[in-house]
Amino acid sequence: MHVLFEEEGAFKTANVMADNDASLQVEMASGKRTKIKSSTVLLRFKEPSPGELLSQAETLANGIEAEFLWECAGDDEFLFSDLADDYFGGAGQKASAVEATALLLALQAAPVYFHRKGKGRFRKAPPDILAAALAGLEKKRQQALAIERMVGELKTFAMPSEFKPLLDQLLYAPDRNRPETKALEAACAETGLSAAHLLEKCGAIPSPYDYHLQRFLREQFPRGVAFPDVALPEAPSGLPRADVRAFSIDDAATTEIDDAFSLQALPGIGWRVGIHIAAPGLGIAPGSEFDEIARARLSTVYMPGNKITMLPDAAVANFTLAEGRDCPAVSLYLTVTPEFEITAHESRVEIVPIAANLRHHDIEPVFNEQTLADVLPEFPFRDELKTLWQLANACEGRRGKPSAMQGVNDYNFAIDGDLADPEQCRVEISERKRGSPLDKLVSELMIVANSTWGGLLAEKGIPAVYRAQVGGKVRMTTSPLPHEGLGVAQYAWSSSPLRRYVDLINQWQLIACLRGEAAPFKPKSDLLFAAMRDFELTYGAYATFQRHMERYWCLRWLGQEGLQTIDATIRRENLVKFDHLPLLQRVPSIPELKPGQRVRLSLESTDFLTLELGSRYLETLAEPEAPASDAELAEEDTMEVG
Repeated sequence: MHVLFEEEGAFKTANVMADNDASLQVEMASGKRTKIKSSTVLLRFKEPSPGELLSQAETLANGIEAEFLWECAGDDEFLFSDLADDYFGGAGQKASAVEATALLLALQAAPVYFHRKGKGRFRKAPPDILAAALAGLEKKRQQALAIERMVGELKTFAMPSEFKPLLDQLLYAPDRNRPETKALEAACAETGLSAAHLLEKCGAIPSPYDYHLQRFLREQFPRGVAFPDVALPEAPSGLPRADVRAFSIDDAATTEIDDAFSLQALPGIGWRVGIHIAAPGLGIAPGSEFDEIARARLSTVYMPGNKITMLPDAAVANFTLAEGRDCPAVSLYLTVTPEFEITAHESRVEIVPIAANLRHHDIEPVFNEQTLADVLPEFPFRDELKTLWQLANACEGRRGKPSAMQGVNDYNFAIDGDLADPEQCRVEISERKRGSPLDKLVSELMIVANSTWGGLLAEKGIPAVYRAQVGGKVRMTTSPLPHEGLGVAQYAWSSSPLRRYVDLINQWQLIACLRGEAAPFKPKSDLLFAAMRDFELTYGAYATFQRHMERYWCLRWLGQEGLQTIDATIRRENLVKFDHLPLLQRVPSIPELKPGQRVRLSLESTDFLTLELGSRYLETLAEPEAPASDAELAEEDTMEVG
């Protein structure tokens, strides 16, 4: 006697060695002997042999049509062998073991038509459920055909019509349940290309520049970069007007002019130095529509040739410290002795007349280390700049920390052309050493303002957002902790309220303090803490994007200039910095060299979608360079991509 039984969802056959009530001892075709439960037995048979039953039944089952079998079955629950008797036997004859097993296999293979109800028992699907299931199967069949067609089109670098309305999703946030995504993944697997590279070949990506920009915008600005149409904020009237001639110092591209300076002689005392910060906090109220705009963006986004401002241009224009205008400002006045000691300070909310917007490219040729060591030529605000620079040197000396990272370069990108067609744009990259007299002047006075106002808010018990460095770790905090890197007791970002939301928050708190009003954010404010955390994360994401776009334009510059080789300096291990570019690159082929050693590299391949650059070591150059300082390495750690 032989048996057909079910084990772990599979049908098996065996010879019966011993038959007990609850169990059987059987021998499998392989010769293995095992014990099975009687409840698992579906059929007992004498012929054919156990090894032949399933193979013969499978051949017979292939000819059984599920639809016809469904028509033959009654509406009640049935045993497979009973239906086999009716289907094969007829007129009181019983189906053979092969026929019964074939029908069991056919039932098992047609779950749409027959629902399993127990051991060997089934019930045919109700007509409405069957119709719905068949429709689903047809839909899947059509979907599979569509996927096959789309894969074929993609492999020939033709974009399927279904892809056009879904391109953003397919590129940046693919839904793996969609047939289009499945087709794209299959085509990528067959072509060996990434989704971005395959879609680029299909013409779906206008340019790598557009690919990087749109990815960032989708992540950070899912509703677009347009501002809502709301009434522009205005500064209140009636503010006192300062009797000063203030001037700002910025690069040529700056439109959000946050800070300006003034200098007045105090006979017999020294000078009265004014640090004037634009005051959008006088027109933008906490909780207002404009606050919501700034809170959503948290910072201006910078990138070569473009920027996305935190506030609308018209709102910036109302508060920027523009030349020839009287501008609302929060001013910090310092009483300074002839020895450049700060003996007193006073803060005011007022209107400040802006006499000039000085630009780096105009001032630095006549105000630099060389001209300061010789004789300064005549130029506007010459004497004021020299005095403020001397004050900056004294402030830096008292802190015992440099205000600018010496030896680290700033890089300026000039994009000539329409960014709507970036492939036709030309890029120029210029480098400028940090730590120039103008840099030091601005940096030191900003440190004075941010540390002084942070101290004032801390003294009054008014919460603010601070930038702290304790134990070498820099972080944002609502506690007035020291900033060891700057050598100050506390440092509250307050000097850029037009382009950083935490500065705007601190300005609100400061204005309330100076006016003797209740501050918008109370101690231990959840809103203040949430804004700080969101700013820190968003500010980091914006900075990463800026570095990515700078790397993109560096790679474009290398191609534009047709360079085949380039010189570089070892920073550590196989990491090098290219000459005259803010571009770091790992070069695996570089031999073991010391930091500061100079090398020449061959440029071999560029991938603008991944921002990867293929380069190869050629030779070590004779002239070594001094190893990078800790400040340079800390700065450059943020420049590397990939």
